[in-house]
Amino acid sequence: MKKILVVVDMQNDFIDGALGTKEAVSIVPYVIEKIKEYQANGDPIYFTKDTHGEDYLRTQEGKNLPVPHCIKGTKGWALQPDIEALATSLQITSEGSILYEKGIFGGEELAKTLRESIEDQSKVEIELVGLCTDICVLSNAILLKTYMPEAVIKVDSAGCAGVTPATHQNALEAMKMCQIQIV
Repeated sequence: MKKILVVVDMQNDFIDGALGTKEAVSIVPYVIEKIKEYQANGDPIYFTKDTHGEDYLRTQEGKNLPVPHCIKGTKGWALQPDIEALATSLQITSEGSILYEKGIFGGEELAKTLRESIEDQSKVEIELVGLCTDICVLSNAILLKTYMPEAVIKVDSAGCAGVTPATHQNALEAMKMCQIQIV
């Protein structure tokens, strides 16, 4: 079975910046080890980055969550430094390790790319880690399951953190109902 890792929005603003939490800070070492595990096995790794412009507060998301974050080019938009270093090295040395900037919760371009590049969905396992469980991890897991219904989609709960511990748990339960495996 082909294994793929998707690292969702491990950016400074979600870890210790504008929308950071102690739970997000606590998963960083785990996510780094998960990336290294996939790297050692030669498995593809995809990274997403929540990406907004200066007009963020005028968008629907900005009106509903009026906290400017992940503004392109800022420190908060960057991946956590150790994860950035891994992502950079992977992009240079490994095919299939790609970074997707996304202006919405779910990375539709990532889902399309994976669907188009995998001939037999039943022979692929896509595992997600990252932030925030209850927004972007949930959206990307559902999107991948929608685009690739025969693929095994997994979320590693130890490598995710939500806006709150309660919403993290609620998102995991919702994903289970959509036939996404929670490990």
